[in-house]
Formats: sequence, structure tokens, C-alpha cells
Amino acid sequence: MSNETPHAGTSPGHDREAPLPGDRLVRLGVIVFGVGAVATLVTVAPLFLGLHPLPSAAYFVCMLMGVGFALAAAGLVRSIGAQRRAAALASQDDRPSLPAGQAESPSALS
Repeated sequence: MSNETPHAGTSPGHDREAPLPGDRLVRLGVIVFGVGAVATLVTVAPLFLGLHPLPSAAYFVCMLMGVGFALAAAGLVRSIGAQRRAAALASQDDRPSLPAGQAESPSALS
């Protein structure tokens, strides 16, 4: 038994949720970050082992850690935006509609 509420529109027989717009960016960011992390370990290891340092191009590959982090962060922001838009749309659908010709007045809200 899970205490998480499923997204609207998911069927009980289908456990997987539909991917959000930023999910692919997050996955790509994690992969690029991982490549950058491995490149950093490979590049820094010769310095500690007393071997000849690798060429400058290897140090540029280490920059992929930052690029991967930025991609994952962009995917996260995009996913948050999609969830907020879906929640706003759902809250608008849940509101009771007023009969035609009746406007919501500020005194009625108090």
C-alpha cells in the first residue's frame, strides 16, 4: 500500500506514470554528469600516482560534470512548471461555475 496519490488519469492497472516534459532532460543530465565524473577521476588520477598528466583535452571533458548538472536542473525546472500548470488546470476544473449572468463580486467573497 502506497501513501502517494496517483496522477489524475492513471488507471489502477497501469502503475507507470506518464513521463513529464523535463524527465528526458534530467536523465540526459545524469548521464552527462556521470561521464564528466568518470573523466574527472581519470584525469586527476595520474596527478596523484606520479604519472604524466593527460592532455588538455581530457580536462575539457571534465567540464561535462557542470553541463550535466545544468541539464538536470533545467529538466527539473521544466518538470516543476508542467506539474504547476497541471495543478492549476485541475483546480480550475474543480471550481463550481457560476450561473450565466452572475459575476463574482468582492462582497460575495467576504
